[in-house]
Amino acid sequence: MVKDVEVGGPEFITKDYQDPPPAPLIDPEELTKWSFYRAIIAEFVATLLFLYITVLTVIGYKSQSATDECGGVGILGIAWAFGGMIFVLVYCTAGISGGHINPAVTFGLFLARKVSLIRAIMYMVAQCVGAICGCGLVKAFQRAYYVRYGGGANELGDGYSTGTGLAAEIIGTFVLVYTVFSATDPKRSARDSHVPVLAPLPIGFAVFMVHLATIPITGTGINPARSFGAAVIYGKDKAWDDQWIFWAGPFIGAAIAALYHQYILRAGAVKALGSFRSSASAY
Repeated sequence: MVKDVEVGGPEFITKDYQDPPPAPLIDPEELTKWSFYRAIIAEFVATLLFLYITVLTVIGYKSQSATDECGGVGILGIAWAFGGMIFVLVYCTAGISGGHINPAVTFGLFLARKVSLIRAIMYMVAQCVGAICGCGLVKAFQRAYYVRYGGGANELGDGYSTGTGLAAEIIGTFVLVYTVFSATDPKRSARDSHVPVLAPLPIGFAVFMVHLATIPITGTGINPARSFGAAVIYGKDKAWDDQWIFWAGPFIGAAIAALYHQYILRAGAVKALGSFRSSASAY
């Protein structure tokens, strides 16, 4: 395996993995490759399936619990539906598009120079359109229940302030995106390459755990496409009242996670300073 060298102290440190080069900010050459469009299609289909299964689960639970307090899958089952679908879909699409299925994840990876600006924008568009189509399928199949039980739209829970909802979305998305960075870290991938499901598994569990904690507060967004698609198809004012929380919170949380992982855990700032000092000492 190729050895790489880090500069960041008095000695050179070797490592048995290779960091991929940072993605260019704008890469027009991507637009000429089929793999680029294939990845966009994969993000669209994955987000469509994600919203279809999860929103259908939410509607089913609310319709069953309306007549029987002990009926339906409960909050635990809803959390499993979201986490389980992320595990399945990341496993299926990771090798094609990276398995983002979430504009906040795409934004965090863009800030870390893992994807170009063009790819990030197209992924986000595909994810939002996929979410709208997924919710549209649920409404087509369960029209009466869909409208009656809120369309799976995210709303700020009764008794919670806007600040609390925003904080819940920031922290919840931080947990998710931090897990994405850790699970896909080149160093970890090199060490655990014999376990192909290792990356999707903790990402799915992160989604599961965040849903357990924040469903009572915001219904758990942590995915702007999920919140946007449900609001578009549901179409009621209440679904749009706090929509900004489900965009601002996840994007802030993703940015913090990207900076924390890249510049603290991976010591990006220290490496940059070390490289600067090495260059300065050469003169």
